[in-house]
Amino acid sequence: MEQNIKPGKIIIFSAPSGSGKTTILNRVREVFNNLEFSVSCATREPRGNEKDGVDYFFITPEQFKQKIENDEFVEYEEVYPGKFYGTLKSEVEGDLAKGINVAFDVDIHGGLNIKKIYGDQALAVFIQPPSIEELRRRLVARGTDSEEVIETRIERAAYELSRADEFDTVVVNDNLETAVEEALKVVGDFLNA
Repeated sequence: MEQNIKPGKIIIFSAPSGSGKTTILNRVREVFNNLEFSVSCATREPRGNEKDGVDYFFITPEQFKQKIENDEFVEYEEVYPGKFYGTLKSEVEGDLAKGINVAFDVDIHGGLNIKKIYGDQALAVFIQPPSIEELRRRLVARGTDSEEVIETRIERAAYELSRADEFDTVVVNDNLETAVEEALKVVGDFLNA
């Protein structure tokens, strides 16, 4: 007798760099332990304590381009010149088929691309910083990027903020605990629908 497995759902968190999306998504995953984190590919070096295969699959730009040619990504983006990020189709499709809910921590383009592919099976959440000035302060305090990289991220953030209305919901992260509570509510409503 065949068992019917209900397909998994997708939760997408996107935001300008430094908005707190990873922190908020990690807190959501602590509550909803049925959310499998989608591990993306990246062509940059690991930061801090990041581990290959856990935080990202760290690959070379050449390997990444070969995967693009092989149509292996559900989404990918050259976020900065020579810096690619992308999510492998094999990772996502395998989990969804098993009924596993998949969480994404991706850039704006990637989030919108995933939403376009999966439609109502996906919830796209935009985490918005309270202001560009606060975003700059957070990026500086993080201490992982040069001033030049921070300026590039700030320029990109202005554009990304203009795309917030294309997401299913926007959570403003001006207070972390409030933002986490709001994210928990929208994710819980979506998963239980």
